[in-house]
Amino acid sequence: MYDVAIIGGGIVGCAAAERLSQYKVNIAVIDRASDVADGTTKANSGIVHAGYDAPAGSLMARLNLEGSRLMEEECSRLDVPLKKTGSFVLAFTPEDEDHLKLLLKRGKENGVLGLEILSGDEVRRREPALSGEVRAALWAPSAAVVDPFQLCAAYAEVAAENGTDFLLEQEVQRLTWTDDHWVIDTDRGPVEAAYVVNAAGVHADEIQAMAGKREFAIQPVRGEYYLMDKTLGDLVSSVIFQCPGPLGKGVLVAPTVHGNLLIGPNAEPVADRDDTETTLDGQDYVRRTAARSVPDINYREAIRNFAGVRANSGSGDFIIGMSESAPQFLNLAGIGSPGLSSSPAIARMAVEILRKDGLTLVPRDKAATSRCVVRVRDLPPERRQEVIAENPLYGRVICRCETVTEGEIVDAMHSKLVPHTVDGVKKRCGTGMGRCQGGFCQPRILNLLSRELDLKPEEVRQDNAGSEILKGELP
Repeated sequence: MYDVAIIGGGIVGCAAAERLSQYKVNIAVIDRASDVADGTTKANSGIVHAGYDAPAGSLMARLNLEGSRLMEEECSRLDVPLKKTGSFVLAFTPEDEDHLKLLLKRGKENGVLGLEILSGDEVRRREPALSGEVRAALWAPSAAVVDPFQLCAAYAEVAAENGTDFLLEQEVQRLTWTDDHWVIDTDRGPVEAAYVVNAAGVHADEIQAMAGKREFAIQPVRGEYYLMDKTLGDLVSSVIFQCPGPLGKGVLVAPTVHGNLLIGPNAEPVADRDDTETTLDGQDYVRRTAARSVPDINYREAIRNFAGVRANSGSGDFIIGMSESAPQFLNLAGIGSPGLSSSPAIARMAVEILRKDGLTLVPRDKAATSRCVVRVRDLPPERRQEVIAENPLYGRVICRCETVTEGEIVDAMHSKLVPHTVDGVKKRCGTGMGRCQGGFCQPRILNLLSRELDLKPEEVRQDNAGSEILKGELP
């Protein structure tokens, strides 16, 4: 029996698992997908928000600020790419300028440092691609961008190093409290745990309802994006927001940690919590709205469109605390934006709540707290030659667009949390994220997965069940 079972392998669930794994606690992470970071975490903006947007005194405000202050340290110890960019919130009308003043006041109340309102001329001096209609902007120097896939995978790998079991491709069907523990029935059999942590994202209200009463409601909101080629990666150097609305922070234009340009999202309430389709109307809206900020974006340089579903709550705040209707059941729910930014702080808060509820937490001897990843393209020339001499696989490029080598992919396949799919390798190594979107490297990664994991080629999948790439050999 486990001490803690975490339902949900996104950024919040994996961050909580990593934090808990520093103690002598038996942990399981349960997720219906084939890998971690398969829901909202794999389809978000990757922004580390400064913390001026949430109302003062809210959980969201406190955890956003704490999380953003922790993020650089987290990325350093976990060897995850992060780029400090700062952010602008643009004003186009007198009403927008009034809203900037509100955000400035709120940000100062929240404890965000360095905020200031700049004139339109000063903003365009710093970001020449911005529209001439910009009257003013709120500058937040602490904003940054991060790789959300690698951050989630890094948390999971360190947790696995400390003994956490990842029970993937197991869908929770029923929760039953029995004497002093939970029985979690999945489609692959029961899992028993003293405590349950509900980090199920857009399905968190359904998981809570299985355990007790439906204590809150999740409002799924779909957001669509454009990912642009690196030829546009320096069009802006900061994260560019427009004034936020009721459904979110609006359409942004932002650099990524890998040198691309990201545009989106819109905000469309959807009935289907797993509806990640892209639509003509949604893409048109993103283009039209982004043009107000940055008029001259060449959409011929788009290399991918995608969508994600955010888990907004009816309360407008994060829902974090022990359930009112289910014993030894912790909700980490309603974690919409800025959930990624807040994840380190949410994990710390979760551990303290469980401690206060009675979970015994004794520090683990010699617990893993960090990881180190070889990225050949980022190494100085002399060091690059050294690692290739030590392991010739680092000298064979598999993904030409992102310059990812066979050695890096093999390292990922032999980590404590093994990726079994092409997309799993992508999340850890960045393969298939460049201009050709896997057109060159996918067959080679398929062969590596087959070789390293002893799979038949036709057993290798793109992602979840049913996504096998090959159907068999030609007669």
